[in-house]
Amino acid sequence: MTVNMSQPEPLRALDDDHPQSRRVTVSGRVFDVVREAIVQLRFGPGNPLSEADVARQLGVSRQPVREAFIKLAEVGLVEIRPQRGTFVRMISVREVANARFIREAIEVAIVRKAATEASEPHLAVLDDIIAGQRKSAERADHAGFLRLDEAFHQALAHAADCDDAWRVLEGLKAQMDRVRYLSLPEATPIDVLIDQHAQILAGVRARAPEKAEAAMRQHLSEILLSLPRLAEKHPAFFTA
Repeated sequence: MTVNMSQPEPLRALDDDHPQSRRVTVSGRVFDVVREAIVQLRFGPGNPLSEADVARQLGVSRQPVREAFIKLAEVGLVEIRPQRGTFVRMISVREVANARFIREAIEVAIVRKAATEASEPHLAVLDDIIAGQRKSAERADHAGFLRLDEAFHQALAHAADCDDAWRVLEGLKAQMDRVRYLSLPEATPIDVLIDQHAQILAGVRARAPEKAEAAMRQHLSEILLSLPRLAEKHPAFFTA
């Protein structure tokens, strides 16, 4: 995977038929667009980010961009350096490992609850997401696959009536998301991830919390296997 370390790529349009366009405020939508560019490594670690350039590309004033940059700093994706500017943060190996630890604790609780509470309509949504992931894999659409990966985990939280827990996870997993994107397809085969999702869903559908939990733990451990290899292969992206 090639990442532009000197010049950020253009941003996608602010208003389109994108799943994250649900944000109400302008700053929230700017946050989603820039976060996506950082997670997909179109804004590489170390890249400078200009309020003026982002505002111009998205057709907004600088105020919502400034607010979005503050939110991005809060989730650990950018660093705002007084008198110097805003820069995409390096990927912290320690923060990724810590976020995965917290995410596992929360998602295990979610999937166990889903295994007792998910309705047939919830299961149908999860089936559709996995089918969509298989189509994304056939097209080698890694960005589309990861959007559906996120949708799968969010749908599990919704099936367990744990939407608030998912919102907590959204703020925790920003560093993880960059590693997940970088890991495709060179570290973790997409077919393996899809099969793991299918095993999680099988546990939920069978009303088997222990089976669903074991599948979720295995799924979330993938990042620990790929992280050392990725940090060694892309040392310019990572910091301890």
